[in-house]
Amino acid sequence: MLVLSRRVGESVVIGAGTPDAVTVTVLEVRGDVVRVGIDAPRSVAVHRAELLAELADANADAASPSENTVASLSQALRERR
Repeated sequence: MLVLSRRVGESVVIGAGTPDAVTVTVLEVRGDVVRVGIDAPRSVAVHRAELLAELADANADAASPSENTVASLSQALRERR
């Protein structure tokens, strides 16, 4: 991990010189909260890490139904025949 110190108004460019370059700019610092602006091409997805973790957990839960759910679905399919 690269650790940098930046002041308000200063930026970091990720992927400089490429078509997918992303610029992260420090907009404001208030106590322990830092507001950043992210300038990225539309082709680059930008997400908050905690939302990605939540989504991964939800997807794992959805992909792994409980045994009761599977048994209930199996029973319903057998009854349809």
